[in-house]
Amino acid sequence: MANNIRYFIGNWKMFGEPKSIAILNKINKFVKSDKKLNKKYKVVITPPHTLVQSYAKAFSKQKIIIGAQNCYHKDNFGANTGAISPYMIKSVNAQYVIVGHSDNRAEGDTDEMLKNKVENSLTNKLKVVFCIGENKDHKKNNKTFNVLEKQLRNVLDKKFNSKDIIVAYEPIWSIGTGQIPQPDDLHETVKYIKKVLKNIFAKQSPAVLYGGSVDSKNIGQFSSLNEIDGFLIGGASKSDQNFIDIIKNYYK
Repeated sequence: MANNIRYFIGNWKMFGEPKSIAILNKINKFVKSDKKLNKKYKVVITPPHTLVQSYAKAFSKQKIIIGAQNCYHKDNFGANTGAISPYMIKSVNAQYVIVGHSDNRAEGDTDEMLKNKVENSLTNKLKVVFCIGENKDHKKNNKTFNVLEKQLRNVLDKKFNSKDIIVAYEPIWSIGTGQIPQPDDLHETVKYIKKVLKNIFAKQSPAVLYGGSVDSKNIGQFSSLNEIDGFLIGGASKSDQNFIDIIKNYYK
């Protein structure tokens, strides 16, 4: 990863109300005070859509960055009840958007829909966090690499600007379970993901993050894996102290 920048991206999922900004204020205060290391990492938080505009405004000139958790597969405006397009997300000053999370894939997102989401988000100058991951059966039957390569090749196109794409590897069997991959397995998996990405993009390959039961207690296990460019953090990102401890413990 260029400049060795690490990403700490918090996915709040279905959590948060206006007063939850207190959590971000504390995280932002920590990052500002972390003068020795804060140039080595970026903090992105993706609250629910109801909070994106107010949070993006509050932190527009601060250390943390606000993104969105998902977008619709069609852009601009349309007669799609409850849908929020990449254009609408960008219009409230979000800078990132998560696409392809296993939650959304389970709810019906197809590769074609995901490709449209990625393309439309990039068109609107949003940076895309594209999620991939295998389930328990895939892992058990040694299909992890095949599944991940298919997810990457079916959605990412060489015409896309790889500088605006981040790939987040989130094994489905790990999310919310407390189980994490063995370091050697994770190292080989991320290496393989980067190999596929280099075949898709002739120039710069996107950063690759790990997500899945990341917390302040196990983050140290990942610090020696140089292939990993950061983390997509779920439950632990809803607590300012847990999120801050993840950053602190990573750099111990």
